[in-house]
Amino acid sequence: MAVAHPKLSLRPFLPDDAPVLAEIFRASITDLTAEDYTEAQQQAWASAADDEEGFARRLGHQLTLVASLEGSVVGFASLGPGGKIDMLYVHPAAAGQGVAALLIDALEKLANARGADKLVVDASDTARGFFEKRGFVAQQRNSVTVGDEWLANTTLHKALAAKREAS
Repeated sequence: MAVAHPKLSLRPFLPDDAPVLAEIFRASITDLTAEDYTEAQQQAWASAADDEEGFARRLGHQLTLVASLEGSVVGFASLGPGGKIDMLYVHPAAAGQGVAALLIDALEKLANARGADKLVVDASDTARGFFEKRGFVAQQRNSVTVGDEWLANTTLHKALAAKREAS
């Protein structure tokens, strides 16, 4: 039976996910950020996944969610201490299909449940509009060095609803 609307699903990160998530990380950077970053900047940025063990460790030490579409992994997002969104990457073939929104909504709910009062993200120039549409407010511009390249991003915050006291 054909499915009119493919179903997205979320699950926790597993160590075996690291290779495909590194691939999504690289593809997302190289295919989706060309309007905002030079090829040299993209290569420097994508090189963070070259050390796959380190990449897996980074994801494993955070609350990392993996999104699947029709059983194929298409994106991931990670939440670090203090409500800091560390990574949000979607495979270019799945961009614009609600994957990032599903991941961020889930991280927001989890952060709120854990008592965080806000979410914080250092968003690339490519992702900034996505976050602003979701209620994040720009706080400051940043320049970060990756290898020999400088990359600009913006720190954004989103206040979370206060948890209601149990009655």
